[in-house]
Amino acid sequence: MDVTESDLPGVGKKHEVNIGGGQQLVVVTHNTGTRELYLKESADADSEKLLELSDRMARLVGTILEGAYFQPVESSHVETMLSEGTLLEWYAVEADSPLVGETLAGANVGQRTGVTVVAIQRGDDVIPGPTSTVEIEDGDTVVVIGERDNCESFEKLLAGDL
Repeated sequence: MDVTESDLPGVGKKHEVNIGGGQQLVVVTHNTGTRELYLKESADADSEKLLELSDRMARLVGTILEGAYFQPVESSHVETMLSEGTLLEWYAVEADSPLVGETLAGANVGQRTGVTVVAIQRGDDVIPGPTSTVEIEDGDTVVVIGERDNCESFEKLLAGDL
């Protein structure tokens, strides 16, 4: 995916995303937090303003788009880049994972992989900031934060490859 970022002095930043067919989505993020979305039909066309969002509304829409509210495709792994090299990732726990039945402390998740478990989704419930005594269950979705290599280590641990 092609994304171009440029500074808009006194305004904020502009991101242009090639979305296929010669079209570009242009997002202008103002220093105030307001976001404006434009659609550019072709390289030589003018941009058409689609909508303007407050900072709060843009963040809400962003979490919906990234799948934090609903994952439309069955996936055992979802990744969100928080900053350069730091990821927030969701991992589905399968029945055959060696972590099933283990507590976070017993599995030594943090020390073995370097990730921090920030939440566990269990059915319709979410366990935010789970304590070390929380047991991992089949069907859980474990939400972790860490560097890419730490997250890859957690994925291997979850699969029994570490």
